[in-house]
Amino acid sequence: MIAQNLISDVIPPLRLTDSGQKALNWMEVFRISHLAVVEDQRLVGLISDKIIYDLNIIDKPMSDYVGQMLTPHVRSNQHVYEVFALISKLKLSAVPVLNLYHEYMGMITVFDLAQKFADLVAVKEPGGVIVLELNSIDYSLTQIAQIVEGNDAKILSFYINEEKDSKVMNVTLKVNVVDLSSIIQTFVRYDYNIKAVYMDESIIQNLYDDRYDQLMKFMNT
Repeated sequence: MIAQNLISDVIPPLRLTDSGQKALNWMEVFRISHLAVVEDQRLVGLISDKIIYDLNIIDKPMSDYVGQMLTPHVRSNQHVYEVFALISKLKLSAVPVLNLYHEYMGMITVFDLAQKFADLVAVKEPGGVIVLELNSIDYSLTQIAQIVEGNDAKILSFYINEEKDSKVMNVTLKVNVVDLSSIIQTFVRYDYNIKAVYMDESIIQNLYDDRYDQLMKFMNT
């Protein structure tokens, strides 16, 4: 998924003749704190509510403060991950999109980005989540996928989080089955440390009951 597929179809750009008050009104309507200022399809800059209040330009046109505007943007063919990176780094509520000819195309908002990202990581799909904790040197996506697929399931999405100043990483898997019992048991058999499991609570309780029964049988032999 690329930037041009994420552009909002409802947020208009400001013009150089528009006032700070108009910008604030639009920000309130669209629930964002940044708006693009555009002239002749050219991005002049990005105005924020903070700049408007700090410089007290509520009653003044955008043209008076072009030098105070930032010019962050993404290209239409950039990947969604790059869009996320820029918005996160600069703490933006929205970012302008330019085409390959440097012309303004529209805005991507954090809300729209979150909605699309939910689709990417299969948030809306039924299934369960497993969080594995392992040393970086032991990481093998091939083996992890084989364990999941060997239990007649598929990985819908996954992401890796490496702990700071540590060789330990957390691998979070979203799997397309609700009952993760067999997958969990296989991971345990392969000596994986399962940090967390998120699935139906009744299934988790049945898993714990089964383990307890197995422990009692072992102790009574």
